[in-house]
Amino acid sequence: MLIKIKRGWELPDSAATPESVFMNRRTLLKGLATGPLLAAGAALPFAGGLGPARADDQEDPTAHLYPVEQNPAYTLDRPLTPEDFATTYNNYYEFGSYKEIWQQAQKLPIRPWTVQFDGLVEEPMEIGIDDLLAKMPLEERLYRHRCVEAWSIAVPYSGFPLKALLDFARPLGDARYLLMQTFEDDDVAEGQRQFWYPWPYIEGLTMEEAANELSFIATGYYGKPIPKQNGAPLRLAVPWKYGFKHIKGIVRFSFTEDRPVSFWEELAGNEYGFWANVNPEVSHPRWSQANEKFYGPDGMERLPTQLYNGYAEQVASLYTGMENEPLFM
Repeated sequence: MLIKIKRGWELPDSAATPESVFMNRRTLLKGLATGPLLAAGAALPFAGGLGPARADDQEDPTAHLYPVEQNPAYTLDRPLTPEDFATTYNNYYEFGSYKEIWQQAQKLPIRPWTVQFDGLVEEPMEIGIDDLLAKMPLEERLYRHRCVEAWSIAVPYSGFPLKALLDFARPLGDARYLLMQTFEDDDVAEGQRQFWYPWPYIEGLTMEEAANELSFIATGYYGKPIPKQNGAPLRLAVPWKYGFKHIKGIVRFSFTEDRPVSFWEELAGNEYGFWANVNPEVSHPRWSQANEKFYGPDGMERLPTQLYNGYAEQVASLYTGMENEPLFM
């Protein structure tokens, strides 16, 4: 007899959304997504050829792609956070250090947007975001998201496995790390005028972490293109790590032998290290990580933090033999 053992994040069948309700929601969203798009304003090229050009109001031309089919392997043990909360309570230091930066982030032009692949790859290249998306296998996953500030949400990301991007980039065998870089444009991102921050925002993963099944590049959110304040057009989602690792507005993927020094690690390495794996037993220097404030349909609920944010079964093996590494900060 074949016995299936559910993974740690999978729901029991009794908790699943009925298929009729699920399909009605998808049909409705498909109908909305295929409606007429607002005309985008003219854009000027971005200096250096990477990232956004200058234009204020742009409709995402990929709206017709969403919603995408949900991958049933990635579900949740808790209800989704309401969309209006998840899209208006954000960290995005490029636009400011306060949470309600969603309006400020609307200044970010998302077309044209060019993504660069360089470093230890078979062939360096640049590609437009829409051409890149056409090559990727889009799906929806339900993920927990845990901020280092001890709040959490549960959200539906659309996008593609980071492993698919690695296959597209064709890194060389001596590449040990993946470095990711966000856009630079302080005309629209006023936070980048704050010279005491080490712009541009840099993040990194080991190649093993990048190839893990959970590592995901998010391009959509709640069955629609991902909003600018949530990381449009490309945002990293690694749900076993604290949220500051989830770099937004990515314009560059670089493969290297040397471990990158990430944005927050350079700024305050004693508080925000390279690994940033969620662990309730290791406190931040200024607060406990034992509990989190989960924002669900009924508001804030205090919950115990889980090791690796509940994804230990999928990622703990990545860190075998690394007991002396500061894995959690």
